[in-house]
Amino acid sequence: MNQDSADNVLNMVNEQEIVRLASTLVEIPSFKLEETPVALFLESWFKERGFQVELQEVEPGRFQTVATLKGTGGGHSLMLNGHIDINALTRGWRRDPWKPSVEGDRLYGHGIANMKGGLTSVIMAGEVIRRSGIRLKGDLVIACVLGETQGGEGTHYLMRRGPKPDMAVVAEPFGLGNLATVHAGIVHLAVHVYGIAGHMMFPGPAVNAIHKMARAIEALQNIEFTYTPRAHLPALPRMNIGGIIGGRGESYVLVEPPYVPDLCTAIIDVHFLPGMTVDGILADIRRVLDSLREQDPDFKYEIEVPPPDFFRGRRKLVMSPLDVPTDEYIVRSVARAHELVMGEPPNAIGTILPKSYTSDDTCHLWNAGVPCLIYGPGVGKNDDEDDSYAIISEMVAATKVYILTALDVCNLDRSP
Repeated sequence: MNQDSADNVLNMVNEQEIVRLASTLVEIPSFKLEETPVALFLESWFKERGFQVELQEVEPGRFQTVATLKGTGGGHSLMLNGHIDINALTRGWRRDPWKPSVEGDRLYGHGIANMKGGLTSVIMAGEVIRRSGIRLKGDLVIACVLGETQGGEGTHYLMRRGPKPDMAVVAEPFGLGNLATVHAGIVHLAVHVYGIAGHMMFPGPAVNAIHKMARAIEALQNIEFTYTPRAHLPALPRMNIGGIIGGRGESYVLVEPPYVPDLCTAIIDVHFLPGMTVDGILADIRRVLDSLREQDPDFKYEIEVPPPDFFRGRRKLVMSPLDVPTDEYIVRSVARAHELVMGEPPNAIGTILPKSYTSDDTCHLWNAGVPCLIYGPGVGKNDDEDDSYAIISEMVAATKVYILTALDVCNLDRSP
């Protein structure tokens, strides 16, 4: 395609249209496990515009939307991937989180940062190409997936069920100019500490599981993992105890405080480096807890990976570390597209700190043999914290970069 034709397509990108769609997506809450309303909205939106649409039931009653512009044949397929699930709502919002608002170059609303801003850009890239009348040789797949914040349930399903593309771009909010090919691994686990039930008035043999967990948490703060350092990821590995519950019985009864609790559970997240394994991480945690057990015969514990399904929305999947070679065609294609749109080369390609300390759906694509990278519009605040926002001009520019990438990749002839 010549430059004039490409410019004509890019001129069809409309900022107001992008803001309207993004605002509509924000107005439909879609916490993990509750994504179906957004998936159904997108199914109708794509069908009205003539896309081939598949509503995928990843779990009973839980859907994601995959829309495709079918190619004429002979080209490579490209997936533009964005997740429809959003993080939990934090307490400090000063604005109505479900009423999108524009202030200058910022679009505020819960979920816009992680990642309905990037999701809107990949959707609008597909729509602009469709509206232009250009026929791509290869398929362009717009994957609006669920459960990324749950470990990538939707993309993991997609890689087993299809469609599986030749290349992919994930629109996580790393900011324009940042082409990420590296990220950490993530594993979630539960540590259960057991006590002996009793009543506060009768000393007897009772053992308070919460008291024992307090000792475990203190000890785990000083854990030393076994790993080979990576200079480009100096803050890893890192562990966070993100939740704790204790009470009586397997259901953690919380309304009987005169009684000594016999079960306490902590939910733990470990972000880890390439070369580390889940088995190795668990061995390091056990070493700390076994030391406590040697000092205290009443200390009893168990580790469960993943956390039990009693915890709604638990992360079942391990996200493995990502390290995609920077010379992959899709990386070079996005870099070229970025330079054409922005008039300057990308800021960085490879490790993008601090964003690369986390993880996302690229790991499931890469593990399935799909060359991929992270490239998405920038946001304010830390993902979905109080009063978070997306940067509108970056949403517009990202849409244009995705369009040029699709025009390149999908028209790239397959080898005979």
